[in-house]
Amino acid sequence: MPGSGGLADGLLSYETLVHAVAGAMGSVTAMTVFFPLDTAKSRLQVDEKRTSNSTHVILAEIAKEEGLQSLYRGWLPVISSLCCSNFVYFYTFNTLKKLAASGPGKSRPAKDLLMGVVSGMVNVILTTPMWVVNTRLKLQGAKFRDEDLQQTHYRGIFDAFSQIVANEGVAMLWNGTLPSLILVLNPAVQFMFYEAMKRKAAEGGKKISSAEIFLIGAVAKAVATTATYPLQTVQAILRFGQYKGDGKGGVIGGLSNIFSLLMDRIKRYGVLGLYKGLEAKLLQTVLTAALMFVVYEKITAATFKVMRLNQKLKR
Repeated sequence: MPGSGGLADGLLSYETLVHAVAGAMGSVTAMTVFFPLDTAKSRLQVDEKRTSNSTHVILAEIAKEEGLQSLYRGWLPVISSLCCSNFVYFYTFNTLKKLAASGPGKSRPAKDLLMGVVSGMVNVILTTPMWVVNTRLKLQGAKFRDEDLQQTHYRGIFDAFSQIVANEGVAMLWNGTLPSLILVLNPAVQFMFYEAMKRKAAEGGKKISSAEIFLIGAVAKAVATTATYPLQTVQAILRFGQYKGDGKGGVIGGLSNIFSLLMDRIKRYGVLGLYKGLEAKLLQTVLTAALMFVVYEKITAATFKVMRLNQKLKR
């Protein structure tokens, strides 16, 4: 049929866009609900002198010392970054998923993992500058226990971008890119487990409930987060921009900084020091991911239902 290829390509692009928008909306909704947990996690990762490990104690301390609103400090830049980041990730992942589905062979966990890694790498390269800026803004005005940490003075997202470029150089916007590239394994493992468990739950044409999607999303994220948490701590420290390292540049310098930060944590606090803030991170990221997948699945299902209804009406 003439033009059928173009129609198929158009539908592919439109469906992929729906997935991308739904993923972005899901992540924004979930992060907004659980944002104070992300605040607690960031403080524990960056401020080494903060000794409290219990999430509710950290949140109470921050609220008492800096005011209740400080639990949502940096919300706008984080949400902006998260929206862009998840849009890029979901768009890339679902494009690859559609292309893989049109090829030979069935979906396999290894294929899902590979698509997750590629999607993550694209996402990291495009959105790291936004995450560097939002890390700085989220910690601006915080009352640190570590006196060596210096306060920053940015008037907003664009001012932070311009100050970083002017004072530290353009390359600083991609500070922490190497651990971020390694950390693409986090969403890759998450999506591999999520897709595998979802296929298992849907066997025999069974409809998956919202509760099952929430549970699947939570388990998938918990596995991925626990496996990669030490590198997430290194990533946060590098993005904050106050770790000087050994002055070496390039990949070697980046690997050297990662190794030095990991070994320094082990030396000071033992192996468990690598997991400082994990409780807050697990609570935040697991609940956020689970709620994100529920919202994502509901939005895509509702959108595709409306699209099918429109197609029927046109006929």
